[in-house]
Amino acid sequence: MAVKLRLKRMGAKQRPFYRIVAADSRFPRDGRFLEIVGTYNPITSPAETKIDEEKAMYWLKNGAIPTETVRTILSKEGIMKKFAESKKAGK
Repeated sequence: MAVKLRLKRMGAKQRPFYRIVAADSRFPRDGRFLEIVGTYNPITSPAETKIDEEKAMYWLKNGAIPTETVRTILSKEGIMKKFAESKKAGK
């Protein structure tokens, strides 16, 4: 099972709100998912993100691949840097 960290669109028309979820890559974008990792609201200025760092690190360590957008969000939050450091420390 290939797990991806990706965005699941929520909200009304013209008012997007996203959940960052861990999902099997074969599941539909807005369909089933394994776990909610955080939220992303691009409407607010600046964009608001809330990420459970522990869950994100768990999925990254277990081989989940983030999409480009999620990778950018995680990088801004500093989670990708911590993940890279933990990989280096593990070797």
